[in-house]
Amino acid sequence: MKEFNELAFKDGLRYSNDHEWVSEKGTTLKVGVSDYAQDQMGDIVYVELPEVGATFEKGDEFGTLESVKAVSELYLPISGEVVAVNEDLGDAPELINRDCYANWIIEIKPADMSELEDLLSVDAYRELLKG
Repeated sequence: MKEFNELAFKDGLRYSNDHEWVSEKGTTLKVGVSDYAQDQMGDIVYVELPEVGATFEKGDEFGTLESVKAVSELYLPISGEVVAVNEDLGDAPELINRDCYANWIIEIKPADMSELEDLLSVDAYRELLKG
């Protein structure tokens, strides 16, 4: 596992307490997992993705990541409708381990953009991990 100073953080993203990240892309949001999350899991071997068109409330489980160590639930940081899933992860789930910020998991059309304000800035997320 990485030391804290080895973890990658990406400016401009918002983070959840559950270690998902959110990036704005016009009127949609991409959601993935942080470097901390993928590092804690180890080698990811399977990603369970939701169906396009599925709707979720903030905090709902929308999928899972399976690693050689465990299965971890993914929780949606913002309410919305799934408009795309990263199909590449079906054949190559290890892409998340290679670059968790380039390899998003789902893209959503948010129900309420103001929910972004409840998420952590990169600095606040660092502080959460330090604590």
